[in-house]
Amino acid sequence: MTDSIYGSLIDGDWTNDGPLMDNINPSDTSEIVGQMAGAKPAMVTDAVAAARAAQPAWEAVKLEEKRLIMHAIGQEFIDRCDEIGTILSREEGKPFAEGRGETYRAGEFYQYYAAECLRQIGESAASVRPGINIDISREALGVVGLITPWNFPIAIAAWKMGPALAYGNTVVLKPSEVTPATAHLLADVLDRHLPKGVFNMVQGDGKIGAALASSKIDGVSFTGSVATGRKIASAAIQNMARIQCEMGSKNPIVIMDDAHIDIAVAQSIHGAFGASGQKCTASSRLIVHKDIHDEFVDKLAIAANAKRVGHALEKGTELGPVVSEGQMNKILSYMDLAKEEGGELVTGGERLQRNTEGYYLPPTIYTGTTNDMRVNREEIFGPMTCVQKVDSYEEGLAMANDTDFGLAASIITSSLKHAEHYKRNAKYGSVLVNLATAGLDYHVPFGGRNSSSYGPREQGEHAKDFYTIMKTAYTNPG
Repeated sequence: MTDSIYGSLIDGDWTNDGPLMDNINPSDTSEIVGQMAGAKPAMVTDAVAAARAAQPAWEAVKLEEKRLIMHAIGQEFIDRCDEIGTILSREEGKPFAEGRGETYRAGEFYQYYAAECLRQIGESAASVRPGINIDISREALGVVGLITPWNFPIAIAAWKMGPALAYGNTVVLKPSEVTPATAHLLADVLDRHLPKGVFNMVQGDGKIGAALASSKIDGVSFTGSVATGRKIASAAIQNMARIQCEMGSKNPIVIMDDAHIDIAVAQSIHGAFGASGQKCTASSRLIVHKDIHDEFVDKLAIAANAKRVGHALEKGTELGPVVSEGQMNKILSYMDLAKEEGGELVTGGERLQRNTEGYYLPPTIYTGTTNDMRVNREEIFGPMTCVQKVDSYEEGLAMANDTDFGLAASIITSSLKHAEHYKRNAKYGSVLVNLATAGLDYHVPFGGRNSSSYGPREQGEHAKDFYTIMKTAYTNPG
C-alpha cells in the first residue's frame, strides 16, 4: 500500500478527510500509484464560499501583477514537465512523450492567458441621443466550477482555468477521480502562486461534480460525456448559472480518390489511435472513396500493426494502455458489436498481453460498416476506427454530416474545389483539410455543434464570452 494520499484543497488548506479510493496504474495493475481521498458534499459548499470571498480582491489585482502570476504558473509547468508528465503517464496510461507534452502545453496555456490579462480592452459607441456617451466593458463572471475529465487532466484544466483566472474569476475545480495524483500536482502549483481561495479543488466521484454543479456558483464549465453533460446543465440552470459543456463526438475523415494515400494513412493513424483513441477529437469514422478503398485499407493496416503498444513509461511505446478495466471492457464490447453488426475485422480486436498486467488494446480497424450501425453512431473512446466506402464526394459529405455530433471533421483531397466546399458545408465546429481531426491550436476557438457542445466556445480570446459579463454604461456629461 502507498502512503500517497491525494485530497482536496480548500481556501489554501489541504484535507484528506474522506473515503479513500485506490489509484491503479493501468500499465501495471499490481502498482497502486496512490489513494484519492474523496471530498464530502459539505466541502463543496466550503470551497465555493472560499472562492466567493476571494473573488473581489482577485478581480481587483493590477493587470501586470496578474500577468506575472499567470506567467509564473505556466513556467513552473514547463519546468516540471518531466516530473508531472511521468505521474500523468503512470496513472492515465498515455506514453511518457504524450504526458510530458501535455504538461508542457498546459504551461503554454497559462502563459497565453497571462498575455490576455493585458488585452482587456473595452469599446465605445455613439448614442442615438445627442450628448450621451456609451462605454462597453467586461467584468468577471464571478465563481466558476470546472469539471474536467481524465483523458487530458492537465491540458483541459489549463484551458479552462487560464481564462477563468485571467478575467478575474475564482475557481473550484472537480477533477476526474481517475487521475487524482495529476490533479494534486496541478493544485500544488496553483496554490503556491495564487492568493488563498482563488483556486480550490475538491477531489471525488460524480456525486461531488453534481454537488458542485448545483451549488451557488456563477458558471460551470464541463468536459465529458453527453449524458453527464445534460445532468450538469440541468443542475446548474436551477441557480441560473452560466453553462459551458464540451461532450461527445464521432469525427469523420473523408478520403477522396484524389487524396495522397500516404498523407491519408498518416493522418488517419494519428487521428484514430493517438492517445489510444481516448480523446473527443479522435478520428473514429474513415469515409473512403471506393476507387482507393482497398489500397488505403491495406496500407492503414500495415501502419496500425507497426504501432508499438506497451507500458506508458517504457521507451519506444507509441500506444499505452486504456485508462481502466471498465474502459477496456466497454471498448471490447464495441469491438464485438462491430462484428455482430456486419463489420469485417481487418486488424486488432482483442486484448493484448504484455510483460506487465495492464489494460492493453491494439489499434483496431473494421471495414464494411455503414452509418446505421451503432459503432458509427456512438462514441467509443478507444483505439478503434471504422471504414465506410462511398461512391462520390457528395455521398462522403452527406455521410460525414449524418451524425448526432459535430465536433471536428476532416477531408483528405488534392482538390481545392472539394476542400473549399467541405469547409463551408461540413456541419462541425472545426473543419480540417489534409489533417486529422485531432491536433488543434489553443489560441483559436474550440467547440462543436449539436450534441458535441453547449454554450460559448473554449480557448483563445473567445473564452471571454463565457468567463466575463458585458456591461453597457451611459454617461451624460452635463
